[in-house]
Amino acid sequence: MSHDDRPAHPPAALPPRRAAEIDDIIGRITAWCGDREDVVGLLLVGSCARGAARPDSDVDLVLLTTEPSRYVLENTWVADLRLGEVIRTRSWGPVTERRCRTASGLEVELAVGSPDWARTDPVDPGTRRVVAHGARVLHDPAGVLAALVAFR
Repeated sequence: MSHDDRPAHPPAALPPRRAAEIDDIIGRITAWCGDREDVVGLLLVGSCARGAARPDSDVDLVLLTTEPSRYVLENTWVADLRLGEVIRTRSWGPVTERRCRTASGLEVELAVGSPDWARTDPVDPGTRRVVAHGARVLHDPAGVLAALVAFR
């Protein structure tokens, strides 16, 4: 850090090709959610939601569904979305991470969980941390995520 609390070096700019790839993936997943009755929410979180993505950033999404096991146990939806290979599946309490890597090396993390993840009475501390570090609602037909984001 510099003497005035600013980073000594500004973050590296996101190359246009990577920015376009991120936008394409977010658009594809958002459109896909609109065609599924079981998907009740899609939330972009982290650096992409804050508009602070760097060349080494991943795309972090929270996918809320009434059928989480379908997306945790099956990979056909990953192929349908052209997200590349699944490189990790890990449980993080109320959500399960499905981390994918595209052919270009971009990693896409989908944290799959039930709508309970977005409860606001009370807001889970882990959920609050995720939302507080940047969140943008992408798909929210019932307003579940809008209510959560309002608690920031």
